[in-house]
Amino acid sequence: MQSLTGTTVNSIGMTAEIVLIALQAFQVAFLWFHDWIPLGRLNDVRAVRSQDTLRRLVVVTLIQSVPWTIGLVFSARYFGQTYPDWLDSWLRVTYVVLFLGELYAWWVPYLLRVEAKRAARYQVMFGNTHSFLPVRNGIVPNTLHVVLHVSTAATLVMLFAFFGGN
Repeated sequence: MQSLTGTTVNSIGMTAEIVLIALQAFQVAFLWFHDWIPLGRLNDVRAVRSQDTLRRLVVVTLIQSVPWTIGLVFSARYFGQTYPDWLDSWLRVTYVVLFLGELYAWWVPYLLRVEAKRAARYQVMFGNTHSFLPVRNGIVPNTLHVVLHVSTAATLVMLFAFFGGN
């Protein structure tokens, strides 16, 4: 496929690239803001702050946001072009790491094993937020986190199914 300037673009097409960037933008916004900006019943900023110092929240926000922001910025920079190998690798590695973190933090304790300390902490932080799943092992992933996890899985599908071997 060629762009308006005649240069070769990703073989997967503009639509898939737009979807990928939209998924990244949602996740980056989530990672930067979900502990800072009240979103009604989707989060409980006061409860999160009751469990962490301001310093820890800032550090956690930076660690959980900067790598994916870098991926988004460079995905936008190379929009309509073949991604450099380093960017393809960066996106794959960072989103695999994010998804593994989501599994470890939410789904392993929810589905497989009781983690009493985590359950108690999550109850304080997320107990007043909206959820639609039943409580298991003292934990229930809230709606906002489920949406993040689904979008991370969708991003991985996009990266591995459509962006392999640009």
